[in-house]
Amino acid sequence: MPTERLSMRHIREALRLHYSVGMSQRAVARSLGLAQGTVSKYLNRTRRAGLTWPLPPELDDDVRLENRLYPPPSDRPSDERPQPDWALVHRELRRPNVTLMLLWEEYCDASSDSFSYSWFCERYKEWAGRLKPTLRQVHVAGEKLFVDYSGHTMEVVDGLSGEVRSMQIFVAVLGASNYTYAEASFSQSLPDWITSHVRAFAYFGGVARQTVSDNLKAGVTRACFHEPMVNRTYADLARHYRTAIVPARPYRPRDKAKVEVQIVGRWILARLRNRRFFSLAALNEAIYALLVELNDRPLRSWGRSRRELFEELDRPALIPLPDEPYEYAEWKRCRVNLDYHVEIAKHYYSVPHNLVHQEVEARITQKTVEIFLREWRRICAAPCRIVRRRFPSICRAHIAAIATGPMSAFVPKPPGSVPMSRR
Repeated sequence: MPTERLSMRHIREALRLHYSVGMSQRAVARSLGLAQGTVSKYLNRTRRAGLTWPLPPELDDDVRLENRLYPPPSDRPSDERPQPDWALVHRELRRPNVTLMLLWEEYCDASSDSFSYSWFCERYKEWAGRLKPTLRQVHVAGEKLFVDYSGHTMEVVDGLSGEVRSMQIFVAVLGASNYTYAEASFSQSLPDWITSHVRAFAYFGGVARQTVSDNLKAGVTRACFHEPMVNRTYADLARHYRTAIVPARPYRPRDKAKVEVQIVGRWILARLRNRRFFSLAALNEAIYALLVELNDRPLRSWGRSRRELFEELDRPALIPLPDEPYEYAEWKRCRVNLDYHVEIAKHYYSVPHNLVHQEVEARITQKTVEIFLREWRRICAAPCRIVRRRFPSICRAHIAAIATGPMSAFVPKPPGSVPMSRR
């Protein structure tokens, strides 16, 4: 049953309180004993009718005001009345804070012979229902990046030994625009997983607020339906790029449906099936050439290419890249020995002597080793990849007091020790 209209007296009073007195919609609703949504609806109706406060003298008559606010239905056939651009409506809904109500009001402002809001919603639902299932989800621009390995592999032949190796295909897809990145790597190990992320972020020129990944062991330490545990190195990458890792739920492929679609396999890998590659670089060069064609190819349901949608939607909303790319680092839990050293890669690094028997964490990169106590309290750092193994790297400030007092002459100095920097 349709809602009964407000009297013209109530509408005049609502306009006066809102425009003349300056009261908010919530305050006007409390004053008149109405719902806030009702006040908002009538204020929008008067705005679309081109009215404000004070009303023109010719609208002092209630009948004239009602005819202005509620014009009679158009006698034009529905197929001759202006139709909304549903593809534009679908694109605009991907922008933050954009609703169907807002788009309908803009449609009414652009045409005096427009349809009702209920008709607008029903027709849009019918139009969206004819799209592909992967496009039914509404992804906000710059919000999500979906990453996973394709189920297909490509072969690379070693030119010297003739050995054939299967290369893994990494795929990353932005949610709003479907802008795609793909590359081949030697394996699905943690170093290749992290390096592929770094190159994907550089390819997009920015970072999405959320990175939705599969539950592969390289990225997720413990797969769980409610509280998955992300790998420490993967979390370190997310912290560096100011994104959030959101693992997909186990056995829920629709959580990352963007990368489940076999577009990379059918458009890129299938075209390379009869070619033979002798290096990973040559394979990635061929993938990149077809990747450009894929992103420039118009989408059938949109009439726009992935690149055009990316430039319009995702690129302005992405988080800027940091000044330096992420440097791959591994984490290791260590327990401080009695000689206040920890062993990492068959080399010994000193820590403050008061940490004996305590558990610390080491962050190991190609250049340095950083040792942390209780998550992110760094206690020391030293150069990494020492050639002479089984020799210590010692910081004099870490040595116990007995070794720095009068008895220091009797403390043996280890040969070949390497100095360390303090925190």
